[in-house]
Amino acid sequence: MNEQTKNRVVTAEEQRLAASETREIHWKRWGPYLSERQWGTVREDYSANGDAWNYLPFDHAHARAYRWGEDGIGGICDRHQHICFALALWNQKDPILKERLFGLSNREGNHGEDVKEYYFYLDATPTSSYLKYLYKYPQRTFPYEQLRRENAQRNRRQPEYELVDTGIFSENRYFDVRVEYAKASSEDILIRIAVWNRGPDPAPLHLLPTIWFRNRWDWGEGYDKPKVSRQQGLAGAELFGLEEFHYGKRWLIAEGAPEPLFTDNETNTEKLFHEKNRSPYVKDAFHRFVIQGQRDAVNPARSGTKAAAHYPVEIAPGESMTIRLRFMDHNPSEGHKSGKDFFGPAFDQVFQQRLQEADDFYKARAGHCASEDAHAVQRQAFAGLLWGKQSYHYDLRRWLTGDPTQPPPPPERLNGRNHEWKHLYNSDVISMPDKWEYPWYAAWDLAFHCVAMSLIDPDFAKDQLVLFMREWYMSPSGQLPAYEWNFSDVNPPVHAWAAWRVYKIAGRIQGKEDRKFLVRMFHKLLLNFTWWVNRKDPEGKNVFEGGFLGLDNIGVFDRSQPLGPGNFIEQSDGTSWMAMYCLNMLAMAMELAHQDNAYEDIASKFFEHFVYISEAMNDMGGEGVGLWDERDGFYYDVLHLGQAAPLPMKVRSMVGLIPLFAVETFEPEVLERLPSFRKRMQWFLDHNPEVSKHVDMSQKTDQGNRLLLTIANRKKLERIYRYLFDENEFLSPHGIRALSKFHLEHPFVLNVDGHSNAVDYEPAESTSDLFGGNSNWRGPVWFPMNFLLIESLQRVHYYYGDEFKVECPTNSGRQMTLWDSAAEISRRLSHIFVRRDGRRAVFGDCALFQEDPNWRDFILFYEYFHGDTGAGLGASHQTGWTALVAKLLQQSGE
Repeated sequence: MNEQTKNRVVTAEEQRLAASETREIHWKRWGPYLSERQWGTVREDYSANGDAWNYLPFDHAHARAYRWGEDGIGGICDRHQHICFALALWNQKDPILKERLFGLSNREGNHGEDVKEYYFYLDATPTSSYLKYLYKYPQRTFPYEQLRRENAQRNRRQPEYELVDTGIFSENRYFDVRVEYAKASSEDILIRIAVWNRGPDPAPLHLLPTIWFRNRWDWGEGYDKPKVSRQQGLAGAELFGLEEFHYGKRWLIAEGAPEPLFTDNETNTEKLFHEKNRSPYVKDAFHRFVIQGQRDAVNPARSGTKAAAHYPVEIAPGESMTIRLRFMDHNPSEGHKSGKDFFGPAFDQVFQQRLQEADDFYKARAGHCASEDAHAVQRQAFAGLLWGKQSYHYDLRRWLTGDPTQPPPPPERLNGRNHEWKHLYNSDVISMPDKWEYPWYAAWDLAFHCVAMSLIDPDFAKDQLVLFMREWYMSPSGQLPAYEWNFSDVNPPVHAWAAWRVYKIAGRIQGKEDRKFLVRMFHKLLLNFTWWVNRKDPEGKNVFEGGFLGLDNIGVFDRSQPLGPGNFIEQSDGTSWMAMYCLNMLAMAMELAHQDNAYEDIASKFFEHFVYISEAMNDMGGEGVGLWDERDGFYYDVLHLGQAAPLPMKVRSMVGLIPLFAVETFEPEVLERLPSFRKRMQWFLDHNPEVSKHVDMSQKTDQGNRLLLTIANRKKLERIYRYLFDENEFLSPHGIRALSKFHLEHPFVLNVDGHSNAVDYEPAESTSDLFGGNSNWRGPVWFPMNFLLIESLQRVHYYYGDEFKVECPTNSGRQMTLWDSAAEISRRLSHIFVRRDGRRAVFGDCALFQEDPNWRDFILFYEYFHGDTGAGLGASHQTGWTALVAKLLQQSGE
């Protein structure tokens, strides 16, 4: 344990984390694990043609029971998602009860799927001991059809039509609805819902805090049907009793005198499919009761599998009201006769205490930024990362073959989407990219999530990485599942990098390094590495075809589709990712070899494999042809069409910057402790002198010579850096663009077989749908790639020190060290969110977000950002990898 960790007072939240990790107390049993969109997902799609968006659309969601998960607004559930709690609302204007967030399907949005609501994750702790969420609910009729109609009329060259564009928030006619949770104990959860009327007139509102069970009894799994019913014996409150086979008995207390409503979480087959309901009490009962006045829609026996406390209120302009609830594992009516016993001063004191403990925790883990504004940005980034966890369930074999109580799925499914992944069985809390727009895991997103998460919950970060290496996730072939739309798609192999970074960060925070974690990851990563080598290096030249690789439309062709017999692309990025993979595995092997010299052999293997890949990028098979273009000083993809000469595709894009990621340094004392590795390395270098340009040992320290391994030697680095730091190329005011701005005036055009294919600079959303609705890699700024670039610059600086300087920006005359230039990129990224000159770049030209005191301090962490302005684009809550800004603020400041 290091001195800093040993002498520091352990915070209350850290004590809870420790108790949770040892399973002494299940502090993480309950959390914000509820999805924000279950409809339109692959899991719920039982169609023949795989059209998930239309098989279970939004218009069905309020009346149709889900098979694999649940969704809600500002909700929580247990880690297995047996019991769910969320808030429903009605403003006496909307046509439907607001039980879930509305958005457009992939086909309805002019830039793909798109949530059309405003909600914010304001605070969270890793054990969910404190959670805070804000939802902005309009007082006018929600413009569902207007949003659909207007976006349908817009083409891809036009901006998205957002909820704020409808004018629905004019005159501040909306409610601020804040939902908070605080745990008095691991099984005693306090709930506080506060609502402000921001408008000029009194406004009615119906609040329905709702508790229900995920439907697990209709599918033939043999579970006893759970039950929630009204209980007697507690004055001044409504008491709901729950019985569930896994958790036993639980109770929910609702303060005051709300109207208790009960129904079942069952599909209204009569409404949707014109078939008789098995029970008159179905999923949309509260909608019909509250909005349509159907008194017989709810169960008069006051029991069922779904219940709500109905609070109809009217709130004066500028005023607020608060309702309180409490969820616990012991019967509150035993020893108490009044609900006031549970909602007195002690109730609010728990919230105050948990909030103070959250402040103490984040100060200990992330320090404090230079400004309060930056600190608030960092805190909300962490909050979004923690709210982004989801209880995810998917048994693929059962999904393919169907449930015994249901009609068999169409036979086409057995040879359709994901049928090769029959081993896959997921039932875990997983960090999601965005719980509305991407409510399913994405393997390479998760790697970045874990690096940010390791600052605040190292054990969860480690567990997530290990989970995806387990045999019920990883394919027997060694491939990792990409995402549910196509588990066989190929994402960049960044998990070795993430494992190594999490190992080091967690070791610093926890005071000791987790060797067992590193060993577990290393051995499973060996399988994945072998899959890559066997599947993606078709000619055995150490130059790789990655295919899709997560970068969508960055190239000339759709990289997820084959080019035809005899045609292929040797990818600069695919090859560089593999070189980086080798270095990450080398670093882990050398770390493990300190205690077990058997790892020296595998370290030698990865050292030599890295050198072979690096050499191949510059001279494939000794043929004088490589991915490096000496004239331009940049790396490009190379196209092979039959017997024709290889053709470099001269697009200056992130593809040519990814070789910068493959760099690693080793101290002389590390080499000294590994004599077998050092001897083998020297023999290899002596017998392969041509590879020395990728192996630099020129820098001396007091202990000896450092070792630098890099694809691009110093001369190549200097040439690439000129592009990287040129504001007319990659360097934007808000980070590094995915495509050089050079292509704005100079599009790259390739003519093949009479067809013209072009790549030009598009700083915002793509104007072409050739690669799907969410293909946006031709100019915007993406946090994960910027983060890797920053780290690579830091590593090169670590080796060369301050004597290696670059002109930053290019042609400015200002010389900077690589460390300072990395910090410059970091600050530009941070100022997408941190206010500068009174504005946040992320909000673009939206006056409401920039100026209104009830909006301007609530941050949205988008998927990617405009290459020129920094405005947020794509998914609006992709705090998974955009939460990396919290790490940047921690290490580089503002």
